[in-house]
This record gives sequence, structure tokens and C-alpha cells, in this order.
Amino acid sequence: MRLAIDCRYTRIGRHDGISRYTAGVVTALKAMSDAGDPALDGVQLAMIISDERQLELLPELPWAKVSGPTSVLEPLVALQVNRLRPDAVISPMQTMGTLGRRYRLALTVHDLIYYSNPEPPHDLPGFVRVLWRLYHKAWWPQRVLLNRADAVVTVSETTRGLIARHALTTKPVVVARNAAELPTASVAALAADQAESRAAAKTLVYMGSFMPYKNVETLVRAVALLPEYTLHLLSRSTPADEERLRAIAPAARLEFHGGVTDGEYHALLERSTALVTASLDEGFGIPLVESMGHGTPVVVSDIPVFREIGGEAALFAPAQDAQAFADAVTALEDAELWRERSIASRAQAETFSWEASARALAELATGWSGRARRR
Repeated sequence: MRLAIDCRYTRIGRHDGISRYTAGVVTALKAMSDAGDPALDGVQLAMIISDERQLELLPELPWAKVSGPTSVLEPLVALQVNRLRPDAVISPMQTMGTLGRRYRLALTVHDLIYYSNPEPPHDLPGFVRVLWRLYHKAWWPQRVLLNRADAVVTVSETTRGLIARHALTTKPVVVARNAAELPTASVAALAADQAESRAAAKTLVYMGSFMPYKNVETLVRAVALLPEYTLHLLSRSTPADEERLRAIAPAARLEFHGGVTDGEYHALLERSTALVTASLDEGFGIPLVESMGHGTPVVVSDIPVFREIGGEAALFAPAQDAQAFADAVTALEDAELWRERSIASRAQAETFSWEASARALAELATGWSGRARRR
């Protein structure tokens, strides 16, 4: 069986969320194949890319190049993919063109955020941004896209529940969760041993964009109520973002990093009191897993998907209640509570793995192997 993974959403040079998901599952699939895992018995893996520079962030596997996912050729991309003769293709997005396809296909829905928060990501081409807004004005375009596939993949039980609630597909829905590369257990153990100094560090980390649904404004207001704390905002920001957030609470101690390397990010996590996020909606929340993996507690908005990810380890606050966020952070000044949350955080992070997600995808694909390839 030839199984191809659509890797065209891999970013050049540095991962974003979907890029990291793609690389995580395809790397885990290769490791399973190399180990002779029975789940991939008889399966030949390959990658579909649109730029050879993407290979720098992907494992060594056979690959083929087709047009990019934002190209005007995307509706017809299946005609290019057909020439590779795959039996099945798994795409990390739901927008892969399917006209004329001759293979089984699984499309992925990461979240349904943009139905309630319709502003598109700022880095998309103009014509894609227009289509994005039109697409999210009604549910039926999503149903049309998803029902073109043979199965749908999503990254959380929360999103699977939303797909069912809105009757977005008649096809099977499989959960292959996001994960993160965790540091060694000794790193997390060291964090627990440093509970007293970490609880007293009064350093908070935010990793995420500045889109409206991220609700960073609540974090700024919370930090204004914590005059000895500094909030480190790690992602790339515009001068307008910084001006807007500083104007909310001029006395709040905010440090904008304008983007950080993975090493810088991890170093900040390893000396911070907590990671914080006040998102109004999410499909998952990789920063939570990353922080918990380092043994750093998380203080997050009380939304269903964060309950799923954070479990008993996280501290929760109503999404727009700055005082509740400040109170939860203050609670972590108790070194024993900080230590307990640190240990619980690492245990919770270990429930997520790329291998488990890759295995779910392998089982989906090999379930098709006894059925004729689509003609």
C-alpha cells in the first residue's frame, strides 16, 4: 500500500501549528516504519511537498513535488497527485483539491474557530483572505469539503464533538491529537525541585498570535493587577499590536520578544512561574503541552478544549475575567502548590504523543488497504 502524507503546509524555515503537526506525524510514521511496526506492515510511505526547502523540516522519505496549497491550481491538484499512484493520501487540512482523485483521502479539521472569529490569518494572500471570509459565513461549504473525503481527521475530542453537533460530515471522524517534543523527564523533575524559586520568579509566558480570539487583552489586564510580574509575549507582533496592548494598561510590565527560537522559548519556560493564555476558542493548544512537558504550570481560560488538554494539572479562569487570572497566578506563589502542579503537568503532557497520533492515522489508512483504490 502506498500512503502519501500531504506536507505542503510545512513552513519554510520554522514551524507554525499545522506545519508542526505535519512534521510530527510524518516523523512518527517513519519511525514506526523503520522499527517494523505491524501497524505499517506492507505500507510504503511518501511525502507530497510544494517546495524543496520544506524537506529541511521533514524526515528522510521518498517525496514528490506538486503545486502549492494556496495556488490557483489547488482545485485540480488531485490530477497531479494521481500521477504518483498513491493508494491513500492524508492531508493536514480540509482544503486539498479532490477533482478527479484516484486514491482514498482523509482531510483534517483542526478547529472551527473562524466561524465565530472570522478574521483570517494575516499572512494569507489577499484572494485567499476573501475566500476565507466567504467560506466561514455558513456551515454548508465545510460540509461540501469534508464529504468529498473518505474520512475526516481532527486533533481533539472537543472538535470531534463540534463536528458532530453541526453535522459537518457523514464520513468517519478519527482523532489524531496534537503533541509536542517533550524534554527529558529530568528537566521536568528539576522544575519540581526548583518550586520555591519558580513560584517566586513572577515571570509569565504567552506563546501565541495576537488574533482577536486569542484575547491577549485579558492577560494584559491581569498583569496590571500583578505589579511585580512580567508578561513575556513571545510571538512576532506588529507595532500596532504592541501599541494597542500597552494602551490597555500602561503600568503592566510587558516584554515583547518579536519571535523566539525554540531554544529561547524553552529557556523561558524553564525559569517562569507559569504559561498563560486566555483564548476564547481553540482547536487544541500545543503551548499548553509544551509548557507542561517542562514541568511549568499553565493558567488558562476555562474552555472545553483546555479542560481536555490541561486535565487536573491546569489552573482555569473565565476567559475574560482578568481578576480571576490574577488570582490563579497568585495561588502559584505557594511553593508546595507550584510543585504539585508541576508534577501533575508533566504527567498530563505525557498523555500526548506523535506516535499515538501517527498510529491512529496508520490504522485509518490500513483499514482501506483491502478495498479497491478509487478510480
